[in-house]
Amino acid sequence: MIALIQRVSRARVVVADEGVTGSIGPGFCVFLCVIDGDTEEQSDWLADKVSKVRLFPDESGRFDVALKESGGSMLVVSQFTLAGDARKGNRPSFIRAARPEQAIPLIARFATRVRESHGIIVEEGRFGASMRVHIENDGPVTLQIDTDS
Repeated sequence: MIALIQRVSRARVVVADEGVTGSIGPGFCVFLCVIDGDTEEQSDWLADKVSKVRLFPDESGRFDVALKESGGSMLVVSQFTLAGDARKGNRPSFIRAARPEQAIPLIARFATRVRESHGIIVEEGRFGASMRVHIENDGPVTLQIDTDS
């Protein structure tokens, strides 16, 4: 699994036929990609890692405060394009991305784990939908965490 984390002042996701499906103030917007073959254990590990990563500044300005300590929330947006491989040719290949029947449960598990194990408010986009993600990046601070790394 791949998580691309952006520290945000606020973020929201809009689905054309539904309107706003998720909206947060300060926190993390997490673009989440499931790779073919990923497991429930990897989803749990990634949820724990993202929840505990310290990307907020302490009094001295160092990254030493985790999401929950900051009082922030999380917006989780599925994004299969993180699996893209553009090394050959000009059209990226997304063959590594998991099929929906594998990806949907693992993304749901990730969000549930963050909520239940870490007490963080989680909002979500809509898997497979065409979404408009509005992000006010704070910093900017962006970090990628991959379960294969």
